[in-house]
Amino acid sequence: MSTGAADPKAEKFELDNGTIRVTLTNYGAAITSLYVPDKHGNVADVVLGFDTIEAYVNDNAPYFGCIVGRVANRIKEGKFNLNGEEYTLPINNGPNSLHGGNKGFDKVVWSVVERKDGEKPSITFKYESHDGEEGYPGDVIVTATYILTSSKTMRLDMEAVPKNKITPINLAQHTYWNLAGHNSGNVLEHLVQISGSQITPVDENSIPTGELLPVKDTAFDFTSEKKVGSSIREVPGLGYDHNYVLDSGEKKEGLKHVAKVKDPSSSRVLNLWTDSPGVQFYTANYVNGVAGKGGAVYEKHSGLCLETQGFPNAINQPNFPSIVVLPGDKYKHSMLFEFSAE
Repeated sequence: MSTGAADPKAEKFELDNGTIRVTLTNYGAAITSLYVPDKHGNVADVVLGFDTIEAYVNDNAPYFGCIVGRVANRIKEGKFNLNGEEYTLPINNGPNSLHGGNKGFDKVVWSVVERKDGEKPSITFKYESHDGEEGYPGDVIVTATYILTSSKTMRLDMEAVPKNKITPINLAQHTYWNLAGHNSGNVLEHLVQISGSQITPVDENSIPTGELLPVKDTAFDFTSEKKVGSSIREVPGLGYDHNYVLDSGEKKEGLKHVAKVKDPSSSRVLNLWTDSPGVQFYTANYVNGVAGKGGAVYEKHSGLCLETQGFPNAINQPNFPSIVVLPGDKYKHSMLFEFSAE
């Protein structure tokens, strides 16, 4: 297996362009802090996370900040068929396989293949996933590049190339946002607008039924800005954990608008753009007394995730956009995070 090169060690890195400062670790290619100013210039760290790499290794059950794969979200009963072969994956979420299995891309050390300073500082992480890893077929080379493209924007470009076998690939960035500051309590007062007029409704095990449900006149309607907490009690279960089908509306840098998030207390705003077909809107329903950065304790709804992605269980749903990638073809997934204050 070894190429002779020493295995990379888990470290922290920083990108700073004078307005946005991001710390990352190559363990899970994760964002560990992200500092942005409010309208008065006050800077806060707006992502949930841990102070030490050890905590990411040992305590990151919520998937704070990391990239998940080989297939993000849930695969029904951890099974799928591809080219006449049945594949079986680890079951780690009720009866399903979640976020790549027991040791997904969030639980490995990626190598650092490029770092750039200057006006557009960036870092590129790379991971080579092998055939049979967590039950998935074929070797896949994955890269993730984080780049501060302007004083207001961070871009993430994820790519994956299967070397020798057809395989499903669906990467997601699992950062938990709290624009008032990671240690400021819950996000129920945050205003959210999602550019998706349908969701993929789910069964009792959080697996999509295959249908598309218009959000109009339901608790899932974020087509216009509204408070996270305004209809959350009407959602079955503990809160939002649903895939929105993104509309192909307004574009920026070739990417479509996903969501706008605003914290009224600080006036910080995040606009997110992507080229993927869906976004999982998740309100940290299962975060419960997690010891975070600087002595903060994160409770339920202490952050929100906007995980752009292929649809959950797409490998078993022929009417969902395909997540299957052929050897030599390239999976691509970009996200643009635009920060402002208003």
